Amino acid sequence: MAQGPYYLGIDVGSTASKCVVVDAEGALVGRGLARSGAGTAGPQKAMDQALADAGIAFEDVAASCATGYGRNLMEWATSQMSELSCHAKGAASLFPGVRTVIDIGGQDAKVLSISADGDLENFAMNDKCAAGTGRFLDVMASIFGCEVSDLSGFDEQSEHVATISSTCTVFAESEVISKLSEGQPIPDIVAGIHTSVVERTAGLARRLGVKAPVVMTGGVALNRRLRERLAEKLGCDIATNEDSQLIGALGAALHAREAATR
Repeated sequence: MAQGPYYLGIDVGSTASKCVVVDAEGALVGRGLARSGAGTAGPQKAMDQALADAGIAFEDVAASCATGYGRNLMEWATSQMSELSCHAKGAASLFPGVRTVIDIGGQDAKVLSISADGDLENFAMNDKCAAGTGRFLDVMASIFGCEVSDLSGFDEQSEHVATISSTCTVFAESEVISKLSEGQPIPDIVAGIHTSVVERTAGLARRLGVKAPVVMTGGVALNRRLRERLAEKLGCDIATNEDSQLIGALGAALHAREAATR
C-alpha cells in the first residue's frame, strides 16, 4: 500500500507532458499524460491527473523534479534535471540491468548507454531534424487520415516495403503523397515509413554502440511493428512496457526522492 512522503516528477516535452508520483519506497503510484507540451496547459493537466491517480493533493508532495524540453518553465518544481539523466534512471528502475535505452520522442531521438550500476555513461542524439521522430510519424499519419496508433496495423498488411528515400520530413511528405497518387498500397508505404525511421535510429544506436539488454522508451515505443523492425535491424530483443512514455517523468520523481532523502 502506497505511503508518504510522496515525490513528483514531470517531463515537459515539445508535444506531450508526462507526470508521475512515487511513494516513499519509489513505487509508481500516480500517472498523468497530456497530449500537449511546453507553453500549453498540458503540464498542469498531466500533473492534476497524476495527483488524482495517486489520491493525494499537491500539498502532500515532499519534493518535485522537472525534466524535458520545458523543464525551466516549471518554476514551482524543487529541482530540474536533464532528460537524459532522467530517462536513464527511469529505465534502470523499470528494467533492472538495462544497458541501452532508445528513446524516440516528439522532436528528437536519442540512444543512451547505461552502466552496470544504472547510471548514464554516454549518449547519441538527433535533435537537428524532426525526421525519424514522433513528429515525423504524426505528419505521415495525417496524410492517410489516420491516427499514429493505426500505422502498426497497416504495416502488418504490407507485402512489399516501399522505398522512402527522403530523410527530411517535408520532402518525405511529398514523396509519400506521390506514391499514393501512383496507386501504391498504403500498407507498403507505411512499411517504408517505418523502415526509414528504423534506419535513422539504428544508425544513431550503432554510432554509440548497442549493448543488451535494450529498452525502448517514448510514445513511439508503443508502435509494435516499428519496434519489431528496429529489433530485427539491431539483431537483438527490445523491451518496453505500457509505462514507456512515462519513463522520463519516473526518473525525475526518483531524482526528487533521492535528493530529499540524501
